Amino acid sequence: MNTYVSSASGLARGLSAVIGHAKRLQRRGWRQWLWLEGNPARARCEAQTLWHAYAWQAPLWVGMNDAASGELPSCKPSLPASQARTRLGQEHQLIVYDASEGFDPDALGALGGTLMAGGLLVLITPHDWGSTPDRDYRRMADYPYAWESLTSHYIARLARLLRADAGVIHWRVGEGVHLPRLPASARQQTPPLDADCLTHDQARAVAMLTALKRRRPLVITADRGRGKSAALGIACARLLNKGIETIWVTAPRPAAVAPLFERVAALCPQDERLSPYELRLASGQRVAFVAPDALTAGVERDELGGDGSYLLVDEAAAIPAVLLGRWLQAFSRIAFATTVHGYEGSGRGFALRFRDQLDRYTPQWRELTLETPVRWRAGDPLEATLNRLLLLKAPMPPRVSDEGKPYRVSQAALARDETALSALFGLLVQSHYRTTPADVRQLLDGPATQIRVHGPIHAPQGVVVTRTEGDFTPELAEQVARGERRPQGHLLAQSLAAHGGCRRALIARWRRVTRIAVHPEARRHGSGQALLTAEMAAARDEGIDLFGATFGAEAGLVRFWCQAGFLPVRVGISRDTTTGEFAVMVAKALSPHGEQVLVALRQRFQEAFFNLLAFELRELPTDVLVLLLGHWPRLTLSETQRQDAEDVAYAKRDPRLARAALQALSVNAAQQALTPAPQAALVALAGWAFQNRPLEKGHKASVAALRQAVAALL
Repeated sequence: MNTYVSSASGLARGLSAVIGHAKRLQRRGWRQWLWLEGNPARARCEAQTLWHAYAWQAPLWVGMNDAASGELPSCKPSLPASQARTRLGQEHQLIVYDASEGFDPDALGALGGTLMAGGLLVLITPHDWGSTPDRDYRRMADYPYAWESLTSHYIARLARLLRADAGVIHWRVGEGVHLPRLPASARQQTPPLDADCLTHDQARAVAMLTALKRRRPLVITADRGRGKSAALGIACARLLNKGIETIWVTAPRPAAVAPLFERVAALCPQDERLSPYELRLASGQRVAFVAPDALTAGVERDELGGDGSYLLVDEAAAIPAVLLGRWLQAFSRIAFATTVHGYEGSGRGFALRFRDQLDRYTPQWRELTLETPVRWRAGDPLEATLNRLLLLKAPMPPRVSDEGKPYRVSQAALARDETALSALFGLLVQSHYRTTPADVRQLLDGPATQIRVHGPIHAPQGVVVTRTEGDFTPELAEQVARGERRPQGHLLAQSLAAHGGCRRALIARWRRVTRIAVHPEARRHGSGQALLTAEMAAARDEGIDLFGATFGAEAGLVRFWCQAGFLPVRVGISRDTTTGEFAVMVAKALSPHGEQVLVALRQRFQEAFFNLLAFELRELPTDVLVLLLGHWPRLTLSETQRQDAEDVAYAKRDPRLARAALQALSVNAAQQALTPAPQAALVALAGWAFQNRPLEKGHKASVAALRQAVAALL
């Protein structure tokens, strides 16, 4: 039966009941959410009492500590929500998250996986939680909005779902504790034969990782808490002991592989820990972390990869498939592990985008799914609550007829319709390599946000999400361009002003696409273009000057936007440290004023681009370069330039002394429809002409290949 301990029974009896409940959770191998709501100061005092009333293993206090001093010496360790990811790989039996001043969805998503069996996740909120935005909304308040003026649909939704959740412990300050009845637990599995592993799934993963075959990659997918990172660590230790010289490990951030290195350290006690993310045995073998951008650079310089090389990729869903494909071709033995649902990214989107490359380059690749939880048992109430609140398992909507025109959906209506919200977010998750719990809040409460859907609202086939930017005063635009001010938000307009020097980009009114997704079975049928066309028509009617987007420099994405009539206006000069990609910005004018601004942006872009290619953009993918050149001002080869190119192709002219002619030839060819062979020659020639990329190893071989490429284009 459900148990209710009233305030009249006293705080002591309530605490005793909660602790007894936690012990029952421990016996079942489960965890649970405890919602402590009421006056924040009193709620903190009661949470402190719970903290000290039992010998919790590694308790953790997150968020607000003491309203006056910000310190709570009696509850340590404590840390702000912004540092929640630093606890990845750790285990806690009690987590108190004080959200009375601000709630960070991503912090909760990260912390949930660190709670062990028998643990409680205590969330402190005020009585009226959800009636107004909290202080964490400051991160969403783009200029000129004040965070207090934003809607609070997201946290109102959380409060509504918590009240209806039968698996949540309800503790109202001054009113007592309501303990839900626990269902019968499932039978515990027998332990695996592998003494280092906690589940049979984990043991299978380790066995397959230690037997990686050349050109037969392994893909491991799992929900959170299934021990995939620990399995990678166990496998690393065994591979090192077998004599493998170097094992490279990569992930979106070092903290994601902390459990891997902890397992290696535990299983190789004679190792030397050179850093938290590099270990070396006495015999010289080592396992080391390398960031995605550094890994890609090393592969392109032929310094990493090759025969006999090992690479383990953790949280692969949070890394663009284009980078995974490069690594796949470079390393002979490689494994990819990813969380299917979680704060790091979506394993479903990873599988959809990456499967084609696996089939193309390594058709004998293998797959393994880890099902059994490691830190808790099946049927865990907390996992069910987290999945529901954070939409960690938002389902992919079914494929249905998408006849009809795209239509706008209000944030308020979406927040009230849980089925529609789940379907829409499920569609977004599978299309973007990184979609986090905080994106739901941005979707529901982000200022100046528009949502347009194609297909039924409960089974959407496409969605585009946009935000309004720009409309700055000339004075503020000048300050931004000079680097003196950086108002929050306005990513596209501010970048074009601050990095591109165009003040008018900030004075104009923009509509920027932040997300666009189409059902996988509906792609290449015009749904994406229909969404953009409808949203641009509405934006034009609303007085918007320019429509734009920013995305990673991947050929498929550049082709999509250019086919929709957008023009490149900027390429970022440094790789994103997480994705390893350069940013491409595109724009389309919707008004006469927008046309004038677009002309100015294009002129600035064209003046700077060629000079950047030989230096900052030397590693821009050549297929992307060719697509960008295809939208360059039309060039006609002069007689002198054509003669220089012919001398390279058919005589012995040094190509370096005819670079200008070969650049002109590349631009001219990029603006023509080419068959596959000349197109391949163009990609090779453009990489050499603009980025000084050799076509082959060795000077003579490279020059010979270059002459052939020029001849193919002539």
